[in-house]
Amino acid sequence: MRYDVAVIGLGGMGAATLSHLARRGVHCIGIERFERLHENGASHGESRIIRKAYFENPAYVPLLERSYELWRELQATTDRKLVDFVGILMVGEPGCEGIAGTLRTAKQWNLPLDEFDAKQIARRFPGTMPRPAEVGLLERQAGIVFPEPALDAHLNVATQHGAEMHFSNGVERWEKHDGAHRLTLADGTVVVADKVAVCPGMWASKLLAELELPLRVQRNVQVWFEPHTNHFDRGVFPTFFIERLDLPGPLYGFPAMNGTMKAAFHRFGETVDPDRIDRRIRDDDVTIVGNALDEWLEHAAGSYVRGRVCTYTLTPDGNFIVDKHPNDPSVTIACGFSGHGYKFSPVIGEICADLVLDGGTRHDIGFLGMNRFSQSSIRPI
Repeated sequence: MRYDVAVIGLGGMGAATLSHLARRGVHCIGIERFERLHENGASHGESRIIRKAYFENPAYVPLLERSYELWRELQATTDRKLVDFVGILMVGEPGCEGIAGTLRTAKQWNLPLDEFDAKQIARRFPGTMPRPAEVGLLERQAGIVFPEPALDAHLNVATQHGAEMHFSNGVERWEKHDGAHRLTLADGTVVVADKVAVCPGMWASKLLAELELPLRVQRNVQVWFEPHTNHFDRGVFPTFFIERLDLPGPLYGFPAMNGTMKAAFHRFGETVDPDRIDRRIRDDDVTIVGNALDEWLEHAAGSYVRGRVCTYTLTPDGNFIVDKHPNDPSVTIACGFSGHGYKFSPVIGEICADLVLDGGTRHDIGFLGMNRFSQSSIRPI
């Protein structure tokens, strides 16, 4: 079983990488430790926000422009609804990170925003309860990515172009001999590949232990409620992101779809071992989200429906890691997506394919390199 490229991990980034490689005619295989479309990582939960006016760092905007193009292309190619541009409403006091950063990025890249004061928010979006000092920014070309069908679409495209896949069969041992990578899987299967793309999600620190990457895995809980109002239905209400000092983190959420509304806190949760995550939904997981939602949207958290545990793999600066292995250019690494990466998966897949095949990419990813961390203890594979 000899391949040009093996992709380790078939979540959002790995599936997109495999898809891009296969479309370029590469003899490739994808390896996933869990079943297809599993819920053990960070590529599930029915909805993810997509937006361009990126408060985290304006350097992401060119990547987002390309990601939008690729989402539309994948949607047209597969004839599936993968994105819905219902808009996003950012709310907070003028100096908070989300508002100030969104305005800064929008100005730098000439991105259109609608601006509101608190009274205007309440009039424009019935059922909202902004505080007097809060302002709102509406980005119309933003909205929702649907992760499960999007992930499935990338995997299907990869299959259609000849990629092979192993599910429920993770990498147990990784060695390199005579210039080739030898991957021994859980069932004893041996995969030999000239190059490897590593997209391991929250298992990055374990699979790439020699790099001593400064990653932290966080347990995050997504909660669905049945609103006791129709003010927040998809089609009349956007996605939202609200910052308040008395919240444990920014509250984000989505319009009601199929009678339920999803909300969660961004970057709030305890640090966990990826192999020992408590996946039960606790009472306090629901209560803290429900209280915050009801203080922002009247009657939105009417009845609890369900919850799901997700994970963030956080870097110290919140920026991704997308780079070549510092001691082995035949290995490409994509990890540390810090809870805001899924929207980028098509372009990250394209970039990983570029790095694997060409050693570089036309996209500006210098700010995502590993050289921003200490490399003093890095050892060869």
